[in-house]
Amino acid sequence: MMRIHVDKLASVTRNLRLGRTLTLSPEILLEEGSVIACRVRGEKTTYNQLEDPHGRMSTLHDGDILVGALGHRNALQGYEGVMPKALKPGDTVNLLNMGGVIGQCLSHNPDVGRPFDLEVLGQVLVFPEFQSRAGQPAHIRMGALKGTGLSAHCPVVYVAGTCMNAGKTAAACAAIRQLSRAGYRVGACKLTGVSLMRDALAMRDYGAEVALDFTDAGIVCTDAGSAAGVSRIIFSELAAHGVDVIVAETGDGIMGEYGVQAILEDADLKALSGAFILCANDPVGAAGGVANLKAAFGIQADLIAGPATDNRVGERFVATLGLPARNARADAEALGRFVLGLVEPKIAAKA
Repeated sequence: MMRIHVDKLASVTRNLRLGRTLTLSPEILLEEGSVIACRVRGEKTTYNQLEDPHGRMSTLHDGDILVGALGHRNALQGYEGVMPKALKPGDTVNLLNMGGVIGQCLSHNPDVGRPFDLEVLGQVLVFPEFQSRAGQPAHIRMGALKGTGLSAHCPVVYVAGTCMNAGKTAAACAAIRQLSRAGYRVGACKLTGVSLMRDALAMRDYGAEVALDFTDAGIVCTDAGSAAGVSRIIFSELAAHGVDVIVAETGDGIMGEYGVQAILEDADLKALSGAFILCANDPVGAAGGVANLKAAFGIQADLIAGPATDNRVGERFVATLGLPARNARADAEALGRFVLGLVEPKIAAKA
């Protein structure tokens, strides 16, 4: 074992409330969520920041020692990465996202460039027993939310998209603001994706009483096996806060690899829906997304948002689908008012 002082703690580790002086072991727990320390090798001018446990972004530099968590990522507009098959101090891994997810990069989008190379230093240990010298391998499930046993009975505004960067968070925030201004206690969450606090923090900024994501429940990166279960945990935690309505964003797209489909096909989760917003990047995505939701999941979208509605050209196309269009950038208030009109009677019915 050795003691080190680290330069940066990643937000994926926030459940552990780590300090910056840590004990490392050369024996690494090789599973998703295991917390390790690494040294940054090289410099980058793009995608070169790390989000800390408070949500602040800091720039990484060659030689920085950071603490993150092992995991995978499947981002069309970012990195594809997997868990290493073996790992020891001195090995090279990659930083897969700004939240501090660490793995082996298999491919990358040219817009973000190659990921940082990281030299593995060791497994972070925690010492939960007072004055004990027996350290335990740190894992983000330590201190994670487990669910409260309560079921959510309030309406849920689902915000899904055709792909990442489709305007989902902007649409969710527009809905949150109007619901909050109408006097309702809003719970917000991001149910799927790869660990990053940014979107949940934005939801808090727009008026959510509480905002959670899957990492709060001990998940680094969601998939088909974890998405529905972690959604139930998050909804039960929000229910314990006594919220009147929940706005739930699903990260990535309805055809992605983060488990959104598992949520959409879950009868109990679908039954909570008070409104369903589909964010699309373009007209083809809007048409295909609406058709896929209905054919594969029996879900009728209530509203189209995202770049497909950026001006009247897109609005006219959406009208041919028989659906309204609202744009969170051009008129966030109109989007929020539309959602409020859909869910307000359902909130009253649950009261």
